[in-house]
Amino acid sequence: MKKRRLIPIILLKDGAIVQSRNFKEFNILGDPLPSVKRFSEWASDELIFLDISRDDEAKINRGDLNFQKRVSLSNVLEDISKFCFMPITVGGGIDNLEKIEEYLAKGADKVAINTFLNSNHKFIENASKKFGSQCIVNSIDVKIIGSEYKIFTQNGSKMLSCNLREWLKISENSGSGEILINSIDRDGAGNGFDIDLINFVDNCVKIPVICCGGAGSYEDFLEVATKTTVDGIAAANFFQYKEHSVFLTRKLLYEKNLNFREPVFLAI
Repeated sequence: MKKRRLIPIILLKDGAIVQSRNFKEFNILGDPLPSVKRFSEWASDELIFLDISRDDEAKINRGDLNFQKRVSLSNVLEDISKFCFMPITVGGGIDNLEKIEEYLAKGADKVAINTFLNSNHKFIENASKKFGSQCIVNSIDVKIIGSEYKIFTQNGSKMLSCNLREWLKISENSGSGEILINSIDRDGAGNGFDIDLINFVDNCVKIPVICCGGAGSYEDFLEVATKTTVDGIAAANFFQYKEHSVFLTRKLLYEKNLNFREPVFLAI
């Protein structure tokens, strides 16, 4: 049986790792390379890089950051390829096949696409035909409006009229290989994952689903692992702030006889 996955997410904003809350508040954490090295040593199953920089915002330009800022995901991929041996997904502003080809050539295994997929359904078909559906992750950000889950794009700033169930089926039928579902309401809140949302999405599609948004304790991961059958559990802030976080999360799940790999430390 295929093992379920623990997946750290690194959010990049103008070349720096940031902590996010509700897609609105951002704290600078620093250089992505040390984080990648730690996640590799803790034997993370995969790693997701999401560039959330926005062209209409002021760029980070401070002299006290004490690290070399990298201007693009390609620069980051070039640097981390020397010591990162886990599968990598990258996303952020992908709107053409050439960009996908560039990232894959630099070392990425998959690409996460959000905004452009929602405005151009044919793009999923074209990308999956050229690179294989296993390379294409549809990243979907949702927020509860009234009593419904609404889809948001452009870093959570634009709400779509498309029904979530309908969009999930369109994405799957068009060739997406995975779904990354993120709760904007719980982003950075640390109050637990949205179990209802995770199960809803997982029941709508037959392709693998990765959930994100709300991790605040090791027990939150245990809740997802026991109350859902989702393929991957991802987190950004939690894995950044907790020492040995991936290792200790895996240890808890493994000792509960759940379908996760045995915890190990790797020498990188």
